[in-house]
Amino acid sequence: MDWKAEILAAADRINGHAQITPVMQSQSLGLDYPIEMKLEHMQHTGSFKARGAFNTLLSLDVPAAGVVAASGGNHGAAAAYAARALGHPAKIFVPELAGPSKIGLIERIGADLSVVSGEYANALTMARAHEEASGAMQIHAYDAPATVAGQGTCFAEWEAQGLQADTVLVAVGGGGLIAGALAWFQGARKIVAVEPETSCALNSALQAGEPIDVSVSGIAANALGARRIGQICFELAQGMTSVLVSDEAIADAQDKLWQAHRILVEPAGATALAALTSGAYQPEPGERVAVLICGGNIAPDPLSA
Repeated sequence: MDWKAEILAAADRINGHAQITPVMQSQSLGLDYPIEMKLEHMQHTGSFKARGAFNTLLSLDVPAAGVVAASGGNHGAAAAYAARALGHPAKIFVPELAGPSKIGLIERIGADLSVVSGEYANALTMARAHEEASGAMQIHAYDAPATVAGQGTCFAEWEAQGLQADTVLVAVGGGGLIAGALAWFQGARKIVAVEPETSCALNSALQAGEPIDVSVSGIAANALGARRIGQICFELAQGMTSVLVSDEAIADAQDKLWQAHRILVEPAGATALAALTSGAYQPEPGERVAVLICGGNIAPDPLSA
């Protein structure tokens, strides 16, 4: 597949629908080198997911039954938002571990929402059953070409905004976002995959030589808790650098972002930064690094009271 062409086409398609998110440089995060950051948590519905959702809906014929999506929370909100913006009905399935903040966000958007027991995989099973019964179109959270191309627009946009880094660190759940990075940069910049120690589908697949099922838990599980890495991501990720970080390191990175810049993000949004602040990834002397801040749907909602 000509991924560059697909991502450029996606960028044209979603222009005017997705936000152009800001970038910044920080030297205030307790490190002795600067970090470039793209604040994708300021995207519609609080995560990069809106890019893939809009690209999917704008590139395919949506049936009268509308769309269906399974999600840990962020993808469901994005799919519901894009569907509403484009005039399509949406049925969203999320697991209980999505939490009240993300469930509330989807409810406020107005989608038909079902909360299912267990984890993301259970929601995906229910979404597939609904797809077969109703004829609705599935918007996969990460393992579909239109989703990956949509997420890739984030990195095309960042490069156009003047990205200087040699290395870009990206948090990984099911792999749609980092697949978009790999598809866009194609080796021109080093991409580092960062996952929680207790939700590490990509790292486990790279070690096993194939996608395998993993258990998921921890503070970022409602965003990064895919049981199995997507096949597209796995194929693109061969030979890449993969690091793991603890829940404590993620929470510390969240705190550093807040204390230094008053940037409030969910655990997944701070996971890539945690690789630097914890030392899980240590740049070489002179290596320029960048971090994608991917999600801002913190729970509980800090203003809910």
